[in-house]
Amino acid sequence: MDFASLPKVVLHDHLDGGLRPATIVELAAEYGYAKLPTSDVDALEQWFDQGLSGSLERYLEAFDHTVGVMQHPEAVERVAYESLVDAASDGVIHLESRFAPSLLTKGSMSRSDAIAAAVAGFRRAEAQTGTTWGLIVDAMRQESDSAAAAEVAIAAADLGVVGFDLAGPEAGHPASRHRKACDTVLGAGLGLTIHAGEAAGPRSILDALDCGAQRIGHGFRVIDDCTVSDGEIVDLGPIARRVHEGRIPLEVCPISNTHTTGMAVVDHPIDLLRRAGFVVTVSPDNRLMSRTSMSGEYRLLATTFAWEPSDFHEIGRAASEVIFGPSSLRTGVRERLAERTRPANLE
Repeated sequence: MDFASLPKVVLHDHLDGGLRPATIVELAAEYGYAKLPTSDVDALEQWFDQGLSGSLERYLEAFDHTVGVMQHPEAVERVAYESLVDAASDGVIHLESRFAPSLLTKGSMSRSDAIAAAVAGFRRAEAQTGTTWGLIVDAMRQESDSAAAAEVAIAAADLGVVGFDLAGPEAGHPASRHRKACDTVLGAGLGLTIHAGEAAGPRSILDALDCGAQRIGHGFRVIDDCTVSDGEIVDLGPIARRVHEGRIPLEVCPISNTHTTGMAVVDHPIDLLRRAGFVVTVSPDNRLMSRTSMSGEYRLLATTFAWEPSDFHEIGRAASEVIFGPSSLRTGVRERLAERTRPANLE
């Protein structure tokens, strides 16, 4: 199966989690960032991969370095440009990228500057590749500036910001602490997705839903509120039922999920959830930290669960239906998805 040729829609991709290793080394040299564990590109790529230890908190530590080299507008623009170019080369026709601009303000760059720089990079790459994009502004659960991040996101809506997200460690940092920010972005018409049901269980998903989340980042631990018998979901608890009946999309990132939890790939519940009628989408999360791509995710699912091209087309169609942004954007993505889906790709 030619995975790269399959058209793809990405809903969950962290800008600061997908840098090219060579770019990290070059930016570190250019801006005097001296904290990299190595300046050898191959060794650095391996370091990021070996930095995974079955813990979300440990996984997040690797971001110290990517964020460290992205403290200048020119660096952010380059990273955004390369991110979309790399996605397009992997068959992605629409990319929703997310990052926390508050993390990029250690120097003179403001949150607004960071967003503007990312937009410039994405626009340049879109003109070159034809791949469309939307930007989601993250606030960090463990910080107290989510209201300010929300206001910046709203102010940049005309630049291409389409949504807002709460990211970072789940345990001990409930989404409900950021209810004001969530209410603000929803009131302004932005989409709201919240990381939940990754490092914490179904009650984290419930907390996100009560904050108005329209999509759930990861969310695979909704399986903990399901009854499974003979390899099938046979009953739903109240939280799982709310997700299922509400058609709440789950932004599942299989390879990353195995890294942050230590679960075996074969034990990932994505296939169970999809067969039971949950709205499941597939994304790569962090292409650098998990050494993955959309083709890599598809290959894993084909190998582990015998998914076929028609399954991947359905996954892409489901994602295209829940893209944040104007309805015209969703319509355009659906049309391009249909155009790129040929009988030869479905055999």
